[in-house]
Amino acid sequence: MDKDSEGSTIDTTLNFEAADSVTSRRSDDVRPMMGNEAMARGAWEAGVQVGAAYPGTPSTEIMEFLSAYPEADVRAQWATNEKVALDVAIGASFAGARALSVMKHVGLNVASDSLMSQTYIGVNGGLVLIVCDDPGIHSSQNEQDTRLYARLAMVPCLEPSDAQEALEFTRLAFTISEEFDTPVLVRSTTRLSHTRSLVEVGERSDIEPTGFKENPHKNVMIPSNARTQHPRLIEREEKLKTYFENSELTKWEKGDKDVGIVTLSTSYVYVKEVLPDASILKLGSSWPLPSNIISEFSRSVKRLIVVEELEPIVEREILSMGIKAEGKAFFPRVGEFSPEVIRDGLETAGILQKQKNKLNIDITPTVRPPVLCAGCPHTSSYMAVKSLDARVAGDIGCYTLAAVEPLQAIDTCVAMGSSIAVATGMAKAGTETKPIIATIGDSTFLHSGIPPLIDAVYNDVNITVILLDNHTTAMTGGQDHAATGRSLRGDETHRVDFEQIVNACGVDWVRIADSYDLANMYQTFREAVEFKGVSVVISDRPCVLDPVKIRGETLVVNQSNCVACQACMNLGCPSLVWSDEMYDGHHKVKIDAETCIGCALCAQLCCTDSISALPKSK
Repeated sequence: MDKDSEGSTIDTTLNFEAADSVTSRRSDDVRPMMGNEAMARGAWEAGVQVGAAYPGTPSTEIMEFLSAYPEADVRAQWATNEKVALDVAIGASFAGARALSVMKHVGLNVASDSLMSQTYIGVNGGLVLIVCDDPGIHSSQNEQDTRLYARLAMVPCLEPSDAQEALEFTRLAFTISEEFDTPVLVRSTTRLSHTRSLVEVGERSDIEPTGFKENPHKNVMIPSNARTQHPRLIEREEKLKTYFENSELTKWEKGDKDVGIVTLSTSYVYVKEVLPDASILKLGSSWPLPSNIISEFSRSVKRLIVVEELEPIVEREILSMGIKAEGKAFFPRVGEFSPEVIRDGLETAGILQKQKNKLNIDITPTVRPPVLCAGCPHTSSYMAVKSLDARVAGDIGCYTLAAVEPLQAIDTCVAMGSSIAVATGMAKAGTETKPIIATIGDSTFLHSGIPPLIDAVYNDVNITVILLDNHTTAMTGGQDHAATGRSLRGDETHRVDFEQIVNACGVDWVRIADSYDLANMYQTFREAVEFKGVSVVISDRPCVLDPVKIRGETLVVNQSNCVACQACMNLGCPSLVWSDEMYDGHHKVKIDAETCIGCALCAQLCCTDSISALPKSK
C-alpha cells in the first residue's frame, strides 16, 4: 500500500478480483458482441451514470449501445463536439458519479485541452475516455496514435485485444480511475470496435454517487494549484507502473526462449495466430509500462521483438530502459496490421522461414467508387458551386466526396470545422481572383463552425458559406444533433434554428434554398458570391437514407428521345448508368430503378426532357 501526497491510501496491488471484474465472476450469459457493444456493456456493468459523445467512426456505436440501457441507470447523450462531451463527463465526475466520454482519435484533438487540465485535477467519480483509433485510415483524415496523448497527459491507456477484454478493461478502467485519482483512456481500433465475437457478461454494479467534494486546491486549476499538482502526476505514474507490474492485465505466456514478443491490443491476436509457440508478454496498457517485468522477460529470451500498430511507443520506451529490442525495422508504422503483415515482418526478421509455396490469389475487387448516394441533396449544392468557378474550402462529412469525380468541386479539406476559417485566410491573403466559398455540414457547423463564422464577420472578409443542412449527422449513420429536435434516446427537445444562429453571428445576407430546386440553387449561389461581405446559403433537404430512407417516384429515361448528351452524368449519381443504346457514337443513359429515389435532379438537367417518372402499372 502506498500513500499519495495528500495522505489517501492507494492500493498498488489492485487486480481483477479487487475490481469486481467479469473475469473473476464469469456468468452463463454468453452473447455475440461487437467490440463497441462490449465496451458499452463494460461501462454499464461498472455502474456508469453519465455518458456523452460526439459520433465518429469507428466509435459511434458505443454511445448508441449505452443509450439502450435504462435511463434510470445511465444518462446518455450526444454532445455538440468532443470537448463538450468530455466536459460533461468531467462535470459528472466532479459530482461524484462514474462518467464516460467517447470519441474517435481525431476527436481527442478537440477534447485534449480539457484532458490536459483534468489529468492535474484527477477525479471524484471514475472518469473514463474511450478513444477509437483508425489504423489504415478507413474513415478518417489521418492515422494518429492516441497512445501519444496518454504519454503526454500522463494517464493510463488500457488496450483490449478482443471483445471480451473490451468489456473487462472498460469495467476495470473506472476502478483504476478512482483508485489512482486519474482519468483513464481505453483505446480501441477499427478492427476491435467492429469485429464481433462471443462475450461473457455480468451484472451491473450499483455505485452510489459520492456527491461533490469541495476542494478548491484540487478542483480549480489556477497556476498556484497546478504547480503543486504536477509533482503528484509523477508520483501517480510510478504507482501506476507498480500496479501494472502486478496486475493480471500484464500476461507472460512462456514458450520458445529463442524469441520473445512484446505486444498488445489486436496485434496480440495476430501474433498468436502466426507464432503460437513464442514466448509472449502481452501488455494490457501501453502507458505507463511495467518496466520490471519487461526487463525480466527480456532476460528470459535471446531476442526481443515488439509488435505494435502505428507508432513505436512501446519499442522506444523499452529501448530507453536500456533493453535491446527490435520492432519497426520489420513492421510498418502505417496501416492496419493483419496476420499477413505479422508473418511478413517475422520472415524479414528471420524468425519465420519464407513460405516457398505461398498461395497467391489473384483477385480483382469489384470497383465501388466513393460517390454521394443516389438523390443526395449535397449533389445539387456542389453542382451550383462548380458552376461558379470558385475556390472552395471543404470540411469533414460525407459531402467531402464532392472532391472526387465527377463533381470535383472541393479544393481543400483540413479538419472538422476548418472550412470557414480557411476561406477567411484565403480572403485575407488577397491572392485569389476567384470567389471564395466554404462548405460545411449542419452537424459540423454546430461542432466547430460557429466561432470561425463569427471571426469571418468580425474581420469583414468577402466569402460565401454554404451550410449543407441534411437534418442529421449522416456520415456516421444518421445520429441526431442540436438542430434535429431529437435527443439520443429519440425524445423531442429544443431545436436550434440555423438562420437565427447565422443572423446572431452578424451575417446580414442569409438565404435558405431547397436543394432539389436546381435552378433556384444556381441563382441563389450566384447572388451569394456577388454580395460584398459574408454571405450564407442554407442548403436545406433531409438526407435520403438516415434516419429513414426517403423515396419518391422512380424515374426512367425515354431512350428514343435521349441524345446521349450525358449532362445528367455530371451529377455522379450511382443510379445513372450507361445504356447499351448509342447516339452518334456515344452511349445513352438509363436509370437503375432499384436504387433511384426519385429526387428528379437528373430530370432538371436533361435538355431534351427525356427523363420522367416511371409510368405506374395498371
